[in-house]
Amino acid sequence: MADNAKLTRAADNIRVLAASMVEKAKSGHPGGAMGGADFINVLYTEFLRYDPDDLRYPFRDRLFLDPGHMSPMLYSTLALAGNYTMDDLKAFRQWGSCTPGHPEVDVLRGVENTSGPLGQGHAMALGAAIAERFMVARFGQWQAHKTYAYISDGAVQEEISQGVGRIAGHLGLSNLIMYYDSNNIQLSTKVDEVDTEDVGAKYKAWGWNVLHVDGQSVDEIRAALRTAGAETERPTIIIGRTVMGKGAVAADGTSYENKVSTHGQPLSAAGADIAATVKHLGSDPENPFTVFEESKEIYAARREELRAWVKAQKAVEAEWRSANKELARKLDMFLAGELPAIDYKSIEMKADSATRAASATVLGVLAERVENMIVASADLSNSDKTDGFLKKTKAFTKGDFSGKFFQAGVSELTMACIMNGMALHGGVIPACGTFFVFSDYMKPAVRLSALMHLHVIYIWTHDSFRVGEDGPTHQPIEHEAQIRLMEHLRNHAGERSMVVLRPADGEETIAAWRLALEEKRPVALILSRQNIKNLPALAASRREEAAQLAKGAYIVADTAKPDVVMVASGSEVATLVEGAGLLAQEGIKARIVSVPSEGLFRDQPQSYQESVLPAGIARYGMTSGLPVTLQGLVGEKGFIHGHDMFGFSAPYTVLDKEFGYNGETVAAEVKKLLGRA
Repeated sequence: MADNAKLTRAADNIRVLAASMVEKAKSGHPGGAMGGADFINVLYTEFLRYDPDDLRYPFRDRLFLDPGHMSPMLYSTLALAGNYTMDDLKAFRQWGSCTPGHPEVDVLRGVENTSGPLGQGHAMALGAAIAERFMVARFGQWQAHKTYAYISDGAVQEEISQGVGRIAGHLGLSNLIMYYDSNNIQLSTKVDEVDTEDVGAKYKAWGWNVLHVDGQSVDEIRAALRTAGAETERPTIIIGRTVMGKGAVAADGTSYENKVSTHGQPLSAAGADIAATVKHLGSDPENPFTVFEESKEIYAARREELRAWVKAQKAVEAEWRSANKELARKLDMFLAGELPAIDYKSIEMKADSATRAASATVLGVLAERVENMIVASADLSNSDKTDGFLKKTKAFTKGDFSGKFFQAGVSELTMACIMNGMALHGGVIPACGTFFVFSDYMKPAVRLSALMHLHVIYIWTHDSFRVGEDGPTHQPIEHEAQIRLMEHLRNHAGERSMVVLRPADGEETIAAWRLALEEKRPVALILSRQNIKNLPALAASRREEAAQLAKGAYIVADTAKPDVVMVASGSEVATLVEGAGLLAQEGIKARIVSVPSEGLFRDQPQSYQESVLPAGIARYGMTSGLPVTLQGLVGEKGFIHGHDMFGFSAPYTVLDKEFGYNGETVAAEVKKLLGRA
């Protein structure tokens, strides 16, 4: 344990580096970073356990930063730990740097999560804590570790904190320790101008262990972390009262602490003096990007302590592996993301089913075969049909994580963030379900899973106005167009950031699930509520043909020298088949193309794309969403039968008739397109 005076000196080092990073970048948030330096310094030098020589070590403690604007604090601390250079800090917020304005997951430098949208970071921490309990339940307490979350006033105010507080308390996640940096300052006001709730009482009501500390006191922070680490029944929140802009001074040396102005701009722009502040904190204003001798000493000593811990931990692991060879092989599979062999050909699929029902059938198989898959639902498991998985396992409960299902309750955004945290933790494959219309609640988390390149599977059912009697509040219209935009947005690896699949029948649903499991990116499955007729087989078996879903688009029905190419996904493909039959009676020949994913299709060789959608032939599209959903496939010269208004409350068969989703409409519109009406 380091001397308190040296710890305070190291915290001042973090303050200087954080303020100087923002000053040099002429952009950023120095105040909160300066106030939070004491806590994060104690955490890293005395409590957080990880392998300093292999930051990917899977059984490490994790820190999830929620207020991404406090990245200068995190980067500065990690620089003292040896993970960043002073040049990295000087390049803060600049093109090509490894120190972006808000942290982006970079495990090899100690950044566990991408953060920025307030609230999501600590929800991801909750997901990691659940994943840790899942792994411990299967492989033993030897690999147990803590998940720490760092939150601010903004996270407490974001509604997602309700979901995190409720769920973590309900599940009794004592491995989750959260620090709330409470400084009464936010970007445009003081906190007490907008929020006067008793935060501690709220978390106590949710079943948390609530501790209060002076966030600038090394002794109080240390004692609280020890108490939290010893807790066995409840998650812990440490509420630290801190000072915004701790150590900031004006040019005349007077204090410039506790100011709203220092939250979101360089100290000099806020009215403080950066040179005076750096000097006040014990550094050289001419060379502020310096590691203090005390910091070097403390963090070097901690590295040696961590190496000793890793050595002991790996000895325990080796002994366990020797005594549990089969389990050890399974653990390695989990951690490597390897899938077991699954005989998709043998899955018995009921014909003409809703694709949500087909998904339930596949999930029943996956529940038995994929042991590290966790499925969740936002209080809809018996309607989104994730209960196909649940029927073969059981839900998590306090003290029992031997099952594989997470009942999230009515909290779609929280659930989605928890899935991201599970994926970040590693060792598990998370999937979550709800109605497609409620993907609106989830999009902030979906966007981050795409940015972080996480393998999360989204199961969205009730995919169109065919929800029927529930009416326009529950009928997704614009949603498919919105989520398919993610297929056109590329991640930093240059890939399409997400795969979106809307299968056309039960056979395509099997193929969709196979692809979803084998992918490494986020995958969305958009599934129907109503039954859909199975598509005809073109030549081989329907299941073999449906496997072409992996190409994004393929020919379902064809004829020599077609007059028209008809394009759709999901329910509408069967409607095109019906329309093609009517057209054939009038001598009009049609090719039908199922396009479950335009993104995957556009990644195929140009020759394949042209073989499926040849130039010079009229194109017709049908979608139950906005016409723009198919615009890129049909083109301006074609015709798209889409839906550009909110739905109405009525049985879906009535809606199909009223909105023209039938073979007769297809035939009439194609004839008009071809000039044969």
